[in-house]
Amino acid sequence: MMRRRGVTVFSVSDHDTLDAYDAEPSLAQRAAATVVTGVEINTTYRGNEVHVLGYGVARDAPAFADALAANREARAKRVAEIVRKLNAAGVDLPLDAVLAESRGSSIGRPHVAMALVRGGHVASVDAAFKGLLSRGGPAYVPSLHITPQHAIALIASAGGVSVLAHPGRMRDDDVIDELHDAGLVGLEVFHPSHSQGQVAHFRRRARELGLVMTAGSDFHDRRYNAAGVGVEVDVDDVRPFLDLVT
Repeated sequence: MMRRRGVTVFSVSDHDTLDAYDAEPSLAQRAAATVVTGVEINTTYRGNEVHVLGYGVARDAPAFADALAANREARAKRVAEIVRKLNAAGVDLPLDAVLAESRGSSIGRPHVAMALVRGGHVASVDAAFKGLLSRGGPAYVPSLHITPQHAIALIASAGGVSVLAHPGRMRDDDVIDELHDAGLVGLEVFHPSHSQGQVAHFRRRARELGLVMTAGSDFHDRRYNAAGVGVEVDVDDVRPFLDLVT
């Protein structure tokens, strides 16, 4: 898909795992493009589920690896509780069906949504989130992860660049200032969920705070993101970021 789209620089930033970079042949060989090691770390702060991207991280940093492992364990417990709540609400969804959707990767709510679609319980991933899995839904379970400040420090300790993912999806983007003070390096300005107004807003915030700008398609699965892989972006907008990681 990346070859068809003409993607030239990419990262497989899975949630709380770097397992994609163990693939043989390597991602760079398979995609014929420049690959930047990356991960998306789930964090919790002030009622927000905050996702922090770590690019260019050293995969052998012990503290960083331990934190990712702890987050994966928390994710697995959360999914098990979501499935329990679904079953209690009359939705017959076995945990094994969700595990099958994850294919051994770091499990999360998107895999629950995909299993709900495959099982015929909902029409789409979006419907699963809106009707069942989001705050206020019968199977909502809050996330309990490390703080974004902790994630930023861990990424820095692993030699990486910390970026706040899809800030337009947060309930309160005032947290950007706090995270900047904690050492945040970049802001994901260009994202499929961002409106033109949001792109302009976050571009302005990045310039005000001296944060590098990044782009991401946030592609999980065809059922999750019909727009596919790749983001059309002016290279000059992301050049300061690329200079840090390539």
